[in-house]
Amino acid sequence: MNGRTAEEVLRWALRIFIRQSPWQHTGPQMTSSALVKDSFSWRSSRICRTGESHRPLAGAPVCAVRFYCQGKTYVQDVVKSKQGNTMRRPETRSSQGEIFSDKPIKNMPFYEHLNECRSPLEVLDLAGRSTSTDRRVSNCLSRCWVTSKKMSDNHLQDELRLMFEHPGFEDLLQKTMKNARRLRPEDLTHSLLAIVKLGVPQRSRVVQTLLRVCQENLNELDEKSLSVLITCLQHMESSPNGDALKDGVRLIIEAKLPRIRSVMVLQTMMRHVGQDASVDLKKKMERKALSLVGQFTLPNSQYMVTTLASMGLCSKPLLDVCSKNIAAQVHGIPFNRLLNVLRACKELQYRDLDLFTAVSDYVGSSIAMWNNRQVILLLSAFEDLAFCPTAMLDAFAERLVGDAKALGFKDVLSVLKIYSSINHDLQGNRVLFLESMTQVVESYLPKMDAFNLLKVVYYLCLLNYFPQAPLEQLLEQDTLDQIAVQGGRLQKGMEKKLQVVALCLRLDQASRPNPLTIPSEALGSSAPSDLVVNPGFSLILQSITQGWLLEEAVVVQDLYFIDGVLTMSDGEASLPEHRQRIAVFCAPASSFCYGTSRPRGNLAVKIRHLKVLGYIPVVFSKQELDNLSEEERNEFVRSQVFPELERIADVKLETEGVKCDS
Repeated sequence: MNGRTAEEVLRWALRIFIRQSPWQHTGPQMTSSALVKDSFSWRSSRICRTGESHRPLAGAPVCAVRFYCQGKTYVQDVVKSKQGNTMRRPETRSSQGEIFSDKPIKNMPFYEHLNECRSPLEVLDLAGRSTSTDRRVSNCLSRCWVTSKKMSDNHLQDELRLMFEHPGFEDLLQKTMKNARRLRPEDLTHSLLAIVKLGVPQRSRVVQTLLRVCQENLNELDEKSLSVLITCLQHMESSPNGDALKDGVRLIIEAKLPRIRSVMVLQTMMRHVGQDASVDLKKKMERKALSLVGQFTLPNSQYMVTTLASMGLCSKPLLDVCSKNIAAQVHGIPFNRLLNVLRACKELQYRDLDLFTAVSDYVGSSIAMWNNRQVILLLSAFEDLAFCPTAMLDAFAERLVGDAKALGFKDVLSVLKIYSSINHDLQGNRVLFLESMTQVVESYLPKMDAFNLLKVVYYLCLLNYFPQAPLEQLLEQDTLDQIAVQGGRLQKGMEKKLQVVALCLRLDQASRPNPLTIPSEALGSSAPSDLVVNPGFSLILQSITQGWLLEEAVVVQDLYFIDGVLTMSDGEASLPEHRQRIAVFCAPASSFCYGTSRPRGNLAVKIRHLKVLGYIPVVFSKQELDNLSEEERNEFVRSQVFPELERIADVKLETEGVKCDS
């Protein structure tokens, strides 16, 4: 049977039989989420729910035993055997139906049996048939958690329900709580982590007891035990004992920091202190991490980038080391870690051209092994970083030309947003790509709401593409009414998009017969009039405009703000057509693709429209100017503007020469 041995088939059949047996729990199914929500008992399945009590074993009298937790009493039903007050354990079976003997296990050490267990129930059955020690109890709890991690969600729910109903699980918790103060630090922290991960309510007595014992023995924890404790605390909700322990751990971390030798332990501690740590402690951790860079493996480098993001610490020396390691071995990084690294770079506002290029080239060259959703998420991360991943954009566009119909509507929106924002030139594939995307858009038109329709048209207009069907549907009065709110005012964020669409239709389609237009009454208010030129940039413009007219703070088409427009004076221009206008303005660094002077999104459209209107646009990056001294700034602006002035002068001289000859 699919290569299974006879013993494995028998185990599988017995397990199915037990699951369907009439003596199994017949009450409401207990899900893992329900186990976590029950906040005061470790035996959640035995607490009365909605008037129904747990069904006891037949023939056994029931008495109430009280457990006290934080001043409140909760009653549980405990089965007493006829022979006395000790709990009667029914015949125990493994999750595969295997019955363990009551005789001591021979011929195989306990831990070899434990490592062979593949479910929490097998672990509990083994623990019930073996002599228990503090070490074994801790390892049994950890094994329960390890085996549960490998299960699917549906399987996990069933296993957790059966685990909480198993009497052996309560025995382990009772022994852990009773012997907590004599546990070794390693067993104590691993037991706490396993219990919390298995879904035992965090306000239960067993969890709170372990937290208190950890507080008492905090100074005795070594690096490994402290790392395990920190990992556990990261997943715990706020409580008096938990919060006090977290504060104590922060103090211990600072004291133990000089003696740390493990990169993973250091990273765990860095995540624990988080953004709330003092600047001094963050700097100490940064120096410690820099002293260990020689030990950084590829996973260490990936994890350090996300760790720094969780701390809110942008350490360029550390990030440069990690980026170099990741770029050199990018082919060995799985998708989720790659995406997390890029998102962490965005949080830290850190950019590395070599790293981004390596990721783009790798994904672009191996595009066949990535699904559409993965590529879109990576492209979105690059868009947030203002980086143009040329290899990825070209490879993905080539795929979509032949298979764009595989995209869902949200993916279509994301793809159009990315390509319109990055402003990458697809060259020969541009028309085929846009036609393929338009076909998918048109298939979704009947069920597309007005706001998403405006987004689609806006992205296509940024790409200088104007498909008829989406435009006609957008310009219908009903659609425009849905976009507007009461009083005719546009929804927040929609006004600018609609104004850009209207201007694109008016300027980019001027040469087409019967171009579409948006009624002016639907466009809302005009651009704000309180925009002013940067005083420093204004002085630079005034110093380079000898013999030229300078008009500052110009708003073109009620939409585009220009710092200054240089125009030839009447004496300089012999013909009206020679009155060239140079539009000089600054833009934020985010308006350009990182590492290039390529304009993105709205800036690219602004430049395109200024050219249509007869301007010669000259744009500067604010960040680039701020990094220069005053003298360097003046010379740089002059060098960028004067070539345009010299070109205009050459045109004028050529024209005057023609007139003289005639």
